[in-house]
Amino acid sequence: TEVTEKLEEVVMIWIKQIRQVLVEGEQMRREADDIGPSAELEHWKTRMSSFNSLLDEIKSSRVKKIISILQAARSKTLKQWKELDGNITIAANEAKDNVRYLYTLDKFFGPLAKASPVTMMEHVPSLLNTVCMIYCTSPYYNTSERMTSLLLKITNQMINTCKTYLCEG
Repeated sequence: TEVTEKLEEVVMIWIKQIRQVLVEGEQMRREADDIGPSAELEHWKTRMSSFNSLLDEIKSSRVKKIISILQAARSKTLKQWKELDGNITIAANEAKDNVRYLYTLDKFFGPLAKASPVTMMEHVPSLLNTVCMIYCTSPYYNTSERMTSLLLKITNQMINTCKTYLCEG
């Protein structure tokens, strides 16, 4: 019983820490007004890395042993643990999926940033078709707020490219 109580305390600390990671992931991101679409990809790559590391830790033999001991003791903390485990898996899948979809836009980021306004415009129809494809097929990226954020960053990049062009000319 004493061992079980100590293990439950450890698991409750883990639960608190994991909840914090999940909550931070859902909070609004503070970003500069002129940030481009590459930042969106970097954000999701960072999240994917964080959640994959968290999943690796949860699947470690040390954690599995503690969970199996608590299962044998019929601990009440396991209900919260299983729920969080599922939430982490969902968050990891979302990040992985978003990275996969945003990589399809990566080929446009260079021309968007380095081209003249005229050559940049040649890429816009293909870029928007790809954004539309992401919206129509992504299970996670097809929300108004995700699309607004992405389109805002694309627009920012186009504006920055035009500003640079005007200042150089």
